[in-house]
Amino acid sequence: MAERPAYPSDLSDARWALIAPRLTAWRQARTDAGIGGRTATHDLREIFNAILYVNRTGIAWRYLPHDFPSWQTVYGYFTAWTADGIFTQLNYDSPAWPSPRPDAPRSRRPASSTPRA
Repeated sequence: MAERPAYPSDLSDARWALIAPRLTAWRQARTDAGIGGRTATHDLREIFNAILYVNRTGIAWRYLPHDFPSWQTVYGYFTAWTADGIFTQLNYDSPAWPSPRPDAPRSRRPASSTPRA
């Protein structure tokens, strides 16, 4: 695939270096378990960048620009990663990001973000 111009939502090389091992391990585990049925052909970084693009711009999946993998592929990875807890792992279990001290007080939420019944 020809290299595409970068979008502002794309991961930097440094951030990708933190994320790539977890996504690669996830893909290998699914391949080893026989889940998915096909040989993986899409670049995980491009799929992750596409998810970030959707998140940042707020577009519908079907409006994903054509220089990313197909929206069906990107959405399929998004749902699989969500179901398998990959995003939670990336947010909370990564040793590269500092975790909050257990004794640190929780910050107060602004009144506008308080869930309503």
